[in-house]
Amino acid sequence: LEGTNSDSRALMKAPEFRDIKPELDLKHFNVVNTVLYQALCESRCTKTQEEVDLMKYVSKISSKAHVEVMKACKPGMFEYQLESVFLHSVYFNGGCRFSPYTGIIGAGKHGAFLHYGHSGAPNACEIPDNSLVLIDMGGEYHGYAADITCTFPSSGRFTEEQAAVYNAVLAAHTEVIARMKPGVSWFDMHTLAERVILQGLLEGGFVRGDVDEMMSNNLGSVFMPHGLGHLLGIDTHDVGGYGYGYPPRPERAGANKLRTARTLETGMVMTVEPGCYFNRYLLHQAFAKETLSQFLVKDKLMANIDLGGVRIEDNVLVTSDGCE
Repeated sequence: LEGTNSDSRALMKAPEFRDIKPELDLKHFNVVNTVLYQALCESRCTKTQEEVDLMKYVSKISSKAHVEVMKACKPGMFEYQLESVFLHSVYFNGGCRFSPYTGIIGAGKHGAFLHYGHSGAPNACEIPDNSLVLIDMGGEYHGYAADITCTFPSSGRFTEEQAAVYNAVLAAHTEVIARMKPGVSWFDMHTLAERVILQGLLEGGFVRGDVDEMMSNNLGSVFMPHGLGHLLGIDTHDVGGYGYGYPPRPERAGANKLRTARTLETGMVMTVEPGCYFNRYLLHQAFAKETLSQFLVKDKLMANIDLGGVRIEDNVLVTSDGCE
């Protein structure tokens, strides 16, 4: 059993037995050490009915916890208090004792940082009035993960600019799920999400010009610098995304963050998580690059630079004729 995790790049090496019994030194045998690793990865890519039932349960419990967080949120609270509400809800109401990953609770400009919430920035800031709040959390049940993101206004009502960004992401999310079925390229779905988000930003007055030209210049990666989604199961970012004759990792910026570029198959569980972020670093880079700055309405983007980000994420099962 030997192989490399295509997501984490961690290497699993074959075991050594020579220190136990010299005659068991693997150099004395013709060892095929990649087949089992490949088979185990592939067995986790498509789910049995029992796995599907379990993942539906943990997704349902996690979805209800997100609703509890929205109800509890008030300006002046701290991000970690919303994290606590979620963790209590999934455990108290669903028996999900653990979370499969560190929660991301990004209020205002913190929503523009994709993995905010780690020990260096531990969901510790006060939630401003009239800010977006991005909550990326899931429960874990019997080892299986949910991975769900909701974004909502701290004061209960979107501003015009917040609504424009939210609706752009929602349109991408809806369009991707409508097209998901066996045989569909996940890379194509990522590209579709970028296009729909750019169209929404155009309608909101944040960018200008022709969307086809924006796509040709890869403007989408400035606003969505991550992949559309990933395989989900025993790991949050589950194994099997690359390798073994499947499409390689794309090279262009943004798409190169995809955790798989495979064709969808019946039984896969994917996260669908388009996002749009006003990240200062990426926007200032884009302002300085003529091929990108020609599309950017700088005054409006700078006036909303602390908007943060919007991500909408659901866990989706690929079925024989579509998805659910």
